[in-house]
Amino acid sequence: MPRPVRLGLLVILALGLAGTEVELLLLKHTDGFWQIAPLALIGLAIVLLAVHALAPSVATVRALQALMLIFLVSGIVGIALHYRGNVEWELERMASLSGLELFKHAVMGATPTLAPGTMAQLGLVGLLYTYRHPATQLNPSTEIHK
Repeated sequence: MPRPVRLGLLVILALGLAGTEVELLLLKHTDGFWQIAPLALIGLAIVLLAVHALAPSVATVRALQALMLIFLVSGIVGIALHYRGNVEWELERMASLSGLELFKHAVMGATPTLAPGTMAQLGLVGLLYTYRHPATQLNPSTEIHK
């Protein structure tokens, strides 16, 4: 991957992390474990990304990859939690809802159902950034030849 592309992905990831963290804090996304978890993951990612930017190594790349996989899982779990919360809310308001009608109301509910997909998107950007990262490549002078 060309260096400018990798650098662009790093900047996009850093801006996405910072923007999402600020947005969640402004929305007071702090009610219990499930709302604090993405804030903590993003905070950890910002710190790890800073460490990696200052001293890239195999360890920081692998740690970023692991964290970005957790971001993917977090996004999927978040979508499910937002959807479930919206279903409960809609059933409290209109107990007769079911099937496709309930799904439609839940997806368009008060809690943005697909918003946690941002975590998955950031995870994918991070994984793309770390794909075949130069810090993980063997130095040709130290490579063992058979």
